Amino acid sequence: MIFWISNFCIGIGLIFWVWGTLPLLGDRSILFKLHSLSVSDTLGSMAILFGLLLKIPREWPLLILALIALALWNTVLGYVLAYCSLNKTSS
Repeated sequence: MIFWISNFCIGIGLIFWVWGTLPLLGDRSILFKLHSLSVSDTLGSMAILFGLLLKIPREWPLLILALIALALWNTVLGYVLAYCSLNKTSS
């Protein structure tokens, strides 16, 4: 049963990766594209890591560390990208 659940989580993660890549082909703004890509990439990567955690539970410290680092890194990266995209006019 765990085998099927872990494969399901990994499959959902791959679907999120592809789903986040598709808006890059559209005509929306670059910020919308970056937002959709970063959110779906984070969710997909977390689902894959959770599936790996179910497959190889003996590696739980590294996988939990990877989940925490992924959540923190992508959150900070989103704020940095939003800050850098602001139009700053010098006086």
